[in-house]
Amino acid sequence: MSMSTAEDRAGAAEELLSEDEYRDRLRDLPPSAKLVAKVLETDSPLSQGQLAEESLLPDRTVRYALNRLEDVGLVGSRYSFRDARKQVYYLKH
Repeated sequence: MSMSTAEDRAGAAEELLSEDEYRDRLRDLPPSAKLVAKVLETDSPLSQGQLAEESLLPDRTVRYALNRLEDVGLVGSRYSFRDARKQVYYLKH
């Protein structure tokens, strides 16, 4: 399991959604997107590779899930403070 720092969480509080709005947006997404969202609920922010490791999903499936979550405004991304070459993802919830 990966460990996040308070510094990594600093950028995760941009746009917060109500619980009802969050559930409504998540409802029609594929199971892979729901699983990725659940992983991000417990440990965030995470890179795509970390999400694949934590969810046990293939990298391609995680990328698809992240795209779907981004399309409905549930996930945000930014560059990692620890490694600026990587993007990390967090829930806007």
